[in-house]
Amino acid sequence: MNDTMKAVVLERFGGTDVFELRDVPVPKVGPRQVRVRVHATAVNPLDYQIRRGDYADLVPLPAIIGHDISGVIEEVGTHVTEFHAGDAVYYTPQIFGGPGSYAEQHVADVDLVGRKPENISHLEAASLTLVGGTVWEALVTRAQLTVGETILIHGGTGGVGTIAIQIANAIGARVLTTAKAADHEFVRSLGADAAIDYTSTDYVDAVAEMTRGEGVDVVFDTIGGDALTRSPLALADSGRVVSIVDIAQPQNLIEAWGRNAAYHFVFTRQNRGKLDALTTLVERGLVRPVIGATLPLARTGEAHELLENRRSYALRGKVAIDVAGDTVALPTRV
Repeated sequence: MNDTMKAVVLERFGGTDVFELRDVPVPKVGPRQVRVRVHATAVNPLDYQIRRGDYADLVPLPAIIGHDISGVIEEVGTHVTEFHAGDAVYYTPQIFGGPGSYAEQHVADVDLVGRKPENISHLEAASLTLVGGTVWEALVTRAQLTVGETILIHGGTGGVGTIAIQIANAIGARVLTTAKAADHEFVRSLGADAAIDYTSTDYVDAVAEMTRGEGVDVVFDTIGGDALTRSPLALADSGRVVSIVDIAQPQNLIEAWGRNAAYHFVFTRQNRGKLDALTTLVERGLVRPVIGATLPLARTGEAHELLENRRSYALRGKVAIDVAGDTVALPTRV
């Protein structure tokens, strides 16, 4: 085994030019760990927030960041029986707990690792781990969305939104989502029952019209700001709001109180159970990751720029990174 690997290292906090591709030591494997040859990773808003320095106290520099992995196990620890060398797996590395996924190899605690779905590529699988686990936590564990309920998903074309639409549809909910008019056909193809053009329509008014004044049972906020502060106005009585966005300022929740609303704020916790549930949905053909752009590992900075400025591009779904190859697929600029 070669003792070094290529990795993209964050030398300092700042813009998209702070990454450096270099050779670093391959981490050693503990008794309950596996060493994975990384085939693909992906970019999340959490990643560019870390890069900018939003979580500087939690990320000692220099650091290897990144929170999605799909690859093949090359070595298992002495106490690992669940997996063997050669198994294809996918997972989210421990957040703020060690090296991330922007590297050719990664060592993970075996309890975080799930079997990769057989009917999708490594690029697709790597585009599912963090967002899929987040959506499962938000809709299934927290909101407990059930068949026949109505959900409003803010930001239906994003990495999280594209998966949320599919999982909510698989659950049997009626799915409303916000998206630009040009994306309405796309979000309907994922399983949305109706789409609201947030650039020309007030989503609260649109929801009232679509639900005949009753409101939705669940609001899933992937955006924050106005999407969070006004969400109670779109809720039915005893509705639930689930948000995955930091709250930048105090919120006036008087409208929520009047509706007996529940609020859930989700910073996802990783485990194999969520991945196994996602694998089942994927292999049944109910969920498929959406990739809007792909770049090789050496162009990680560009991948960050695409996601951070996604409104400047016709970007749908995730930005993936081809660690084992040199795939390039870019969205058009708008």
